[in-house]
Amino acid sequence: MNSRSLRVTVRGAFADLSAEQRADLLADAAAHDVLRAEYTREGHLSYDVAARPFFTFRFADEVDVEDEIPAAQARAVATAESWLTTHGYGYRDLTAQTVDLSQQPMGKRQRREAARRAD
Repeated sequence: MNSRSLRVTVRGAFADLSAEQRADLLADAAAHDVLRAEYTREGHLSYDVAARPFFTFRFADEVDVEDEIPAAQARAVATAESWLTTHGYGYRDLTAQTVDLSQQPMGKRQRREAARRAD
């Protein structure tokens, strides 16, 4: 059985940050720069709190059947909420979007490589 690779993106906004929390986020901002963003199993957090209070968690996951996709999305949201709560950050407006990579159309390079393998 083929597994389905998923990318789950959880977005939200920091809420009611204290001056100390804001300073902590700013001090660690380089590690959470959007230019370093990647989808990982444990989730990657990116933000630019100096510009705006929004954040994005990116999660990579795999499921065996389509029916498991909502559970994978719920896990990602729960993990993001847990991280924020554990670190004492308030948050609001959480949303999640899941992309099933097996359903994405192939790009030109992927089509060319698939055709090459078929020959």
